[in-house]
Amino acid sequence: MAKQSSASQAGTQTGLVIQSFGRRYSVETEGGILSCVTRGKKTDVVCGDQVQVRISSPGEGVIEDIDPRHSLLYRQDEWRIKSIAANVSQIIVVTAAVPACHEAMLNRCLVASEAAGIPCILLLNKADLPESAALQQRLGRYEQLGYRLVVLSAKQDAQPLRALLQGQTSVLVGQSGMGKSTLVNALLPEASARTGDISTALNSGKHTTTYATLYHLDAQSRLIDSPGMQVFGLHQIEARQLAECFPEFRPHLGQCRFNNCWHRVEPGCAIAAAAENGEIDAARLAFYRELLAERESSR
Repeated sequence: MAKQSSASQAGTQTGLVIQSFGRRYSVETEGGILSCVTRGKKTDVVCGDQVQVRISSPGEGVIEDIDPRHSLLYRQDEWRIKSIAANVSQIIVVTAAVPACHEAMLNRCLVASEAAGIPCILLLNKADLPESAALQQRLGRYEQLGYRLVVLSAKQDAQPLRALLQGQTSVLVGQSGMGKSTLVNALLPEASARTGDISTALNSGKHTTTYATLYHLDAQSRLIDSPGMQVFGLHQIEARQLAECFPEFRPHLGQCRFNNCWHRVEPGCAIAAAAENGEIDAARLAFYRELLAERESSR
């Protein structure tokens, strides 16, 4: 439960945002959970935020201010910014072989985690499915980059994940249908998070989690379940910073013939040479170049 702060002397109290949907938020305070709106047109409140709340009527309040964040995971396309979760200490990217795992989405999540400075864990769910073996082999390439890979089937046993969640504020992200809500149900049966069937025709999951929710695993551990997504914009990252978000590029940065090398077609590019030598996965370099091209097309 969120602790009272000295701000209460001014008529507000500290609360923790445990749900965000539309322009309304559920805020956990010492006195209970309040249904809140924000002051004015402020809409950047997100699940995991610690906020200052003023009670407006029984069970309802107004969010007056957001306390400083130590981390923020968000995505941005050409038109808008979509915050996902605040004050998280690690990201769990949930994947599965069914529906098909879009590796571009996985790579976008990894780049966003690197840009935000938040450690990232890959979780392969539905490991009992016969299609999972091939995906696990593909994900092994990311293990070689230093990302931890957890393999499990949430419907059978989600306990391999529990130890990694201890003492952390974790956020589950990924495509729809990967089993994020099933994971929450397995770890916290009392949560009763909605789960849904897979849309076979579209080969994608139905959006069952429509808003972010924070759950308390224990006194020191929190888990945020975020809505499934089909796109993950990365426009919040400057084009020149993109290469630094690929950990395998870092040993080669600054080694190119030209200081302003974009690692595309320039002669003497150390990144391209490393890809040719097998030190860097050519598919990852191609993805980096796609991100650059995406930026240029949006200008």
